[in-house]
Amino acid sequence: MQTRIPCVLMRGGTSKGPFFLAADLPEEPDLRDEVLLRVMGSPDMRQIDGLGGAEPLTSKVAIVSRSTREGADVDYLFAQVVVDRAFVDTGPTCGNMLSGIGPFAIERGLMPASDPETVVRIHLVNTGALIEAVIQTPGGEVTYEGGAAIDGVPGTAAPVLLAFTDAVGGKTGALLPTGSARDEIDGVLVSCVDVAMPCVIARAEDFGKTAYETKAELDADKGFFERLEEIRIKAAVKMGMGDATGRVIPKFVIVAPPREGGNVAARYFVPTSTHAGFAVTGAVCLASALVIKDSVADGLAVVPEGPRRNLAIEHPSGKIDVALEVKGPPENPAIVRAALVRTCRRLFEGHVLIPPSVWEGAKAA
Repeated sequence: MQTRIPCVLMRGGTSKGPFFLAADLPEEPDLRDEVLLRVMGSPDMRQIDGLGGAEPLTSKVAIVSRSTREGADVDYLFAQVVVDRAFVDTGPTCGNMLSGIGPFAIERGLMPASDPETVVRIHLVNTGALIEAVIQTPGGEVTYEGGAAIDGVPGTAAPVLLAFTDAVGGKTGALLPTGSARDEIDGVLVSCVDVAMPCVIARAEDFGKTAYETKAELDADKGFFERLEEIRIKAAVKMGMGDATGRVIPKFVIVAPPREGGNVAARYFVPTSTHAGFAVTGAVCLASALVIKDSVADGLAVVPEGPRRNLAIEHPSGKIDVALEVKGPPENPAIVRAALVRTCRRLFEGHVLIPPSVWEGAKAA
């Protein structure tokens, strides 16, 4: 008999993966990671023996439990399961998968629902941030149907409003981890910013790119990725994050002036391939960088004035919008709040099966 683990497969934003209750997985991190590798079918480029979709956006896992943190309802631990290596990275978080956490928590009985909306306060275990998610729950039941559309996902669905209120310096302790709005690494000016996700941001033109390329066009340029990786690893050291070799954070972003009616054009890397859209946490970080004086985006992006700014980031699948609330001068802005609308959908529920030689299950743990 194979080991049966309760599982819900969900689309969260432009990502997809299995959602688990923490109690249904091993407590010991190394054993938990072994289980997740078998669940997803890694390491294998096709992930043919698991649930993974053979690319980073569909090789993600959400682990949820009731929270013991004051002011939070649930804990969300994100795991990025690497496709072609036996490695599970819990260093980053994922804002797209985050959109499914509230509905999952309500439907699994971790918290009650209200009518017509339910606010779920989510503690991002990976980064320490606290997020408020507003879930549509008419009649006290989660609904997935609605009129919200996000670029990169077909059709419409119920909106999920995500509000980041405590996201600055989650990994490094500072908005600008190097102490400067700009640093030069290997002859390229970069801005190292840590809001929701630590990112290294550079101008596309410094790599001979436009930031209007398709995912396929960028992914085909192996020399480009080699140069990005060299700079990303050196930037991580300057940010106090240590050796980033083989790890997925910090993320890299290239930017250019907008051309589709947004505020900036950008491409986001995960990190050895191009994101088909744009990560939610990466969007929060880039939007924050847009309002920092002397960042590499300063003078390149079209940025409105005022404490509340609606910023649209152009990406390969369309745009992602961030409502940013800022206080203080542009030399030292305080990022008070960043909000985005995402959608999600429950796709499948049941049990995922793994060999008992990996783990015999919760009862035997």
